[in-house]
Amino acid sequence: MYNTSDIKNGLKIELDGQPFNVVYFMFVKPGKGTAFTRTKLKNLLNGNVIERTFRSGEKLAPADVAVNEMQYLYNDGEAFHFMNTETYEQVAIQADVIGDDKDFLLEEMKVQVLFYKSNPVNIELPQHVEMECTYTEPAVKGNTSQGATKAAELSTGASIQVPLFINTGDILKIDTRSREYQGRGSSD
Repeated sequence: MYNTSDIKNGLKIELDGQPFNVVYFMFVKPGKGTAFTRTKLKNLLNGNVIERTFRSGEKLAPADVAVNEMQYLYNDGEAFHFMNTETYEQVAIQADVIGDDKDFLLEEMKVQVLFYKSNPVNIELPQHVEMECTYTEPAVKGNTSQGATKAAELSTGASIQVPLFINTGDILKIDTRSREYQGRGSSD
């Protein structure tokens, strides 16, 4: 069990039968009354953020979570298959758990998989990935206003906005969290 004095960013606790990650905390000691800790907690199952206040001395249950580095192998149409890089054990994760992250999954990519009570509940992609632009319209001559963009389709089927100078076949560097173009990637 954790005490309120153990609360820090990144601490994983269980509340109401659900795992939460502490994303913000502040210890408050008012002039009158007992001290307390104000927190913002992110639900690890659905991503919702809640605010919760804990009185000093309150006990918190640790969440039964583990994070393993795994390598993406393939998608069989129903599930995405990953392999633990240490034990070589394979795990199938349903598409609804992966969500929109599937747009940036490349074969052999290493990701962090979060397990709650031995069940995979979330994946964390690398912050940046390099992918090939498989299709984009050619730039229209004269359409050079500052910040102009166009749609580009990536090798995984995802679509993002890119600058006008990007062509089909270019390697793009993409931020997986904001889903935005970051620059040209290395073409090695």
